[in-house]
Amino acid sequence: MVVIRLARGGSKNRPFFSIVATDKRNRRDSNFIERLGYYNPSAVETEQGFRIAQDRLTYWQGVGAQLSPTVARLLKTAPKA
Repeated sequence: MVVIRLARGGSKNRPFFSIVATDKRNRRDSNFIERLGYYNPSAVETEQGFRIAQDRLTYWQGVGAQLSPTVARLLKTAPKA
């Protein structure tokens, strides 16, 4: 089953997350199918903290991919642009 979830990057105490579509059985940061966007929890006001390709997200949801609870929360609280 394909799931859309976060993959951690960045250095120690400076997290940066990629939003990826991957097989549920894969490890968190291992190989993925497609990178859909990113989430930067430590972004300052001049930086963009969250971005996702909406067209690719709707494609993956259309073919049966499930959102992780964290990604679903981020999408709900993200400003609509």
